[in-house]
Amino acid sequence: MSLSSTLRAIRRVVVSFGALLALVGGALPASADPSPGAPRTVAAAASGGFRDPLNSGPDPYMTYWNGNYYLTTTQGDSIRMWRSPSLSTLLTADPVTVWTDTDSSRNRDIWAPEFYRFGDRWYMYYTADDGVDDHHRLYVLESDRDDLAGPYHFKAKLAPPNHADDFAIDAGILQHNGRLYLAYSGINQYQHNGLNIAPLANPYTISGDAVAINAAGGCPEVREGPEFLNRNGRTWMTYSTCDTGKPDYQLWMMSLPDTADPLVPGNWTQHQGAVFSRADDHGVFGPGHHAFFKSPDGGEDWIVYHAKTTSAFTYSNRTTRAQKFGWKADGSPDFGRPLAMGATQDLPSGDPGSGNYWINDDGRSDGPGTVTYSGTWNSGTGCATQCFWSDDHWSDRADASATFTFDGTRIALLSVRDVGNGYADLSIDGGPEQRVDFYGAIRTGETVQYLSPRLPSGHHTLHVRVTGQHNAQSVASFVSVDRAEVYTESP
Repeated sequence: MSLSSTLRAIRRVVVSFGALLALVGGALPASADPSPGAPRTVAAAASGGFRDPLNSGPDPYMTYWNGNYYLTTTQGDSIRMWRSPSLSTLLTADPVTVWTDTDSSRNRDIWAPEFYRFGDRWYMYYTADDGVDDHHRLYVLESDRDDLAGPYHFKAKLAPPNHADDFAIDAGILQHNGRLYLAYSGINQYQHNGLNIAPLANPYTISGDAVAINAAGGCPEVREGPEFLNRNGRTWMTYSTCDTGKPDYQLWMMSLPDTADPLVPGNWTQHQGAVFSRADDHGVFGPGHHAFFKSPDGGEDWIVYHAKTTSAFTYSNRTTRAQKFGWKADGSPDFGRPLAMGATQDLPSGDPGSGNYWINDDGRSDGPGTVTYSGTWNSGTGCATQCFWSDDHWSDRADASATFTFDGTRIALLSVRDVGNGYADLSIDGGPEQRVDFYGAIRTGETVQYLSPRLPSGHHTLHVRVTGQHNAQSVASFVSVDRAEVYTESP
């Protein structure tokens, strides 16, 4: 048995990106950080670079198709999709709701959607319940036409005969030797959240019993989120282990020869040890629940996953990130180590980019931008890996202000949230102020605090004014300024 029903229900509590921007968040003075860690080096952005996060939601799935990246993350009440021609502008893409449901047995706690194209239709696999976590079941939608963004209609419930009414989450589709299989996380003799594989007659019809896979994982409680790669004569099944609230949430792997039957558990070979796990020196904790996608030109392999900037046990702060991976001499995938949030990466090959750039809190920028301060501010490197370039500014003095000047069409402000943070009033080009709460119940870094509206191309300012006030849960009124990400054209 793994987690209690209560813990499993809590672990997937999420906030949509739109709601996140309206929520509160914050940071204690960076100098109060008890574990500053080693500073990291962030290279200046090359042409065509991007920085994480790609989205403020967890459980990502992404593909590139017909000139756009398409991304889904867990949203809870619906299935939303983000679309952008460049990885660098996914954060600013406007979501499209592709599915809501009026059936009360399956319209709550909608998690982990994944989408696949078979023939000239798209199939959206997801899990949902009626508000009771143990009632999570698997479902599939079918698109009305050959359009990934829908519209979709309900197609089927997916339940193997030997688990006809059992808990099931995290569907992944295995294509092997011309046949389809449903892999998922659900009840078996090994875990409450254990790996199972069942045959499919077509994308929406299960044709036989599920078999249980006894997968290793370093933690006893969870095996979930199975995903597949096929190369070098083998299929590689990667999956997440440990409770996703833990900083030790991580990826493990098994493999299967191309000629072997995936429904025979003994045909799967266990890889020993995690293949992608926490990187404390990069400020990355709990990397997992992942998927794979190809670069636009098809020449590179990429992983998309969620991770946190805190080592605390929490189900919040799971944000979507991506990085390129390679292959080892033995034919297995080499995922390397998770990169620090905000680390500049080259865009996938064939990605057109958008010319976006960063402005650091100390005024450095890799584009036509800067920041100036008025009033009393503190600055330092105590926030270490929780901050871009390992430093930030903070103040609790009413009317102290920071003004970003930039050339572009949109700006995002990222900084530390914490229990000692308060309100700031933000305005664009001297316009009306918008109140943003920088408070957070758990200290997190490089959190998206604010995303501006779309602006005409040109010169603009973002003014951040400290109010000296805070909400009832906060213990102080600090406001943290760390990184601004500037976008120079609309996605």
